[in-house]
Amino acid sequence: MRLPQTNHLRAKGVPSAIAMLALVLLLAGCAVGPDFQRPSAPAVSGYTRGPLPAQTASAEITDGEEQSFVPDRDIPGQWWRLFESPGLNALIDKALKRSPTLVAAQAALRQAVELVHAQQGAFFPTLQAGFSPSRQGASASLSPPLSTDQLTYNLFTTQVSVGFTPDVFGGNRRAVESLTAQANSQHFQLQAAYLTLTSNVVTAAVQEASLRAQISVTREIIGIISKSLGLVRRQFELGYVAGLDVAAQEAALAQVQQTLPPLQKQLEQNRDLLRALAGGFPGDDEVEEEIDLAELRLPQELPVSLPSKLVEQRPDVRAAEEQMHAASAEIGVAVANRLPQFTISAAYGGTATQFGQMFANGNPFWSMGGNAMQTLFAGGTLLHRQRAAAAAFEQAAAQYRSTVITAFQNVADTLYALQTDAESLKAAVTSEQAAKKTLDLTTKQQQLGAVDYLKLLSAQQVYQQALINRVQAQASRFADTAALFQALGGGWWNRP
Repeated sequence: MRLPQTNHLRAKGVPSAIAMLALVLLLAGCAVGPDFQRPSAPAVSGYTRGPLPAQTASAEITDGEEQSFVPDRDIPGQWWRLFESPGLNALIDKALKRSPTLVAAQAALRQAVELVHAQQGAFFPTLQAGFSPSRQGASASLSPPLSTDQLTYNLFTTQVSVGFTPDVFGGNRRAVESLTAQANSQHFQLQAAYLTLTSNVVTAAVQEASLRAQISVTREIIGIISKSLGLVRRQFELGYVAGLDVAAQEAALAQVQQTLPPLQKQLEQNRDLLRALAGGFPGDDEVEEEIDLAELRLPQELPVSLPSKLVEQRPDVRAAEEQMHAASAEIGVAVANRLPQFTISAAYGGTATQFGQMFANGNPFWSMGGNAMQTLFAGGTLLHRQRAAAAAFEQAAAQYRSTVITAFQNVADTLYALQTDAESLKAAVTSEQAAKKTLDLTTKQQQLGAVDYLKLLSAQQVYQQALINRVQAQASRFADTAALFQALGGGWWNRP
């Protein structure tokens, strides 16, 4: 850093203290250390190896329509409302109002902002006032401390002092820069907490809808098998079938009934999760909304942000960038600490044996001074701290790149998932229709005695699994649609 010439300050009649002050002010315009440069967006044109299809596959079922990928479509701040579920909207509203996770993130942001303001206070002088009353007794063998012969006296002293540390090499500016970047990082962490909370509520709500649908289809299968069991029992009474057929049908019914309690357990545990996400306890009754697949609507148009915008939209990427910024500023702080440190101080006050005479003629006092201090040897402490700051910046830069890579991976994974989800649902619907047709034909033939119980049991099992697969495929489309909104940043920039 080149220092400006100051010989003109040494002119005749200009006090050296004023010259030093002018020099300090001239130096205060520079800040040592690197100036942070925002990393550029990755030079990639897409998220997947090949081009995305214009739309996904479709299935002949409610909410089985194809979904279209719309490049560079903006994301609404309340993207979950695209599912058109009043119950889901109510759940998220409760979670946003009561979640302790958000409260903690908001408090952390306020703390970070206050730390910035606290550090900015070092730009200003420190002004202090003091008052010291005392009663003293002096030794008679010494000269009296007062101008009189009085050895016992009261002494009142009041003083105003001013201290200022000029930010000559920008150490404090770099410290404020670092804390500001940390506050910005905390802001983006708050946005990430907001996005994570809303995404978790949507995912849990979709899981609840899936479990309710699986319980419903399981009960449907139980009804079908129970009806077949009643028929087999009548046939046994008439001597058309053997007792083995009845026992096999009873075993099949018991097997299906056994799958119901685990589903009910998962449903109750999922309800507990929703209550916890909404800031409540498992025993609370405030989360009354029950989500069904039938009340959810699948968004038909899905936004796909440009890769160059993803690093701007993802709150975790922005938080990592600000952490890198903070680490860069800390290098400047470490460099400034190795350079001379300047301080300026002044004091004015008065001392008297009577309170009202402290500022009478002859009693006031004052002082002015400056100080320059340069560390000559500290065992390499300051040097190693600078090297440590440089290493911390390298670490933050690597973590930033890792976060960016993960962000692109998240988007790519959800895009692939949405395509395969649609194809899986289409295949599941076809399989369900075929299994239902096979079960209906087998049941009629069994009633006529044309097939044995083994074929009927097989048809029932195939139909049950087909129903479960179709429900799970439906739920996967909803869950992965929510995952895409989350992977693209969740539209926090559009939220009031």
